[in-house]
Amino acid sequence: MLKNSTCSFLITLTFIMVIAAGCAPVISKSIREQVNPNITIQEVLSNPERYKGEIIIVSGDIIDATITREGTLLKVMQRPTGAWGKPKNVDETAGRFLATADFYLDPYIYKKGRKVTVGGEVQGVRELPEGEIRYRYPVIHVKEIYLWPVERRYYYPYYYPYRPYYYYDDYWWWRRGFWYY
Repeated sequence: MLKNSTCSFLITLTFIMVIAAGCAPVISKSIREQVNPNITIQEVLSNPERYKGEIIIVSGDIIDATITREGTLLKVMQRPTGAWGKPKNVDETAGRFLATADFYLDPYIYKKGRKVTVGGEVQGVRELPEGEIRYRYPVIHVKEIYLWPVERRYYYPYYYPYRPYYYYDDYWWWRRGFWYY
């Protein structure tokens, strides 16, 4: 039989291990060790020929997924990364890139709007039509890819029985309990 202090210690240790495992980066350590920290994503995406053969980690939103004979081709809009490599929901970008995978990625799952983090090797440039122009896409050969789960947001109606418009007041937290009108 375990003593109370030992049992508490084991529960605390298990809790810490579970929390720490949830905070792990999504790209493996072996890939992260190969990345040159002096190279920025903006440099690679603006001049991919110069960085051919370099390993990078880049995140973004999927624009399109296409199945080819070689595997899967993802068009991705680069986004700045946040915690653990997740793309942020901002309007900043260094441009688009192609992520080529030798394996099958289902286009129904890897569809437009989903967020991905890619660890791979820069392979150069490929020109593809984009509307009426030809866009020069940097090509990244996927070594690892992480598809971020869809964030679900639920909105619940908020009911104020006496003043339904009080919720929309800019200073609702300041005027709580005071009726000014």
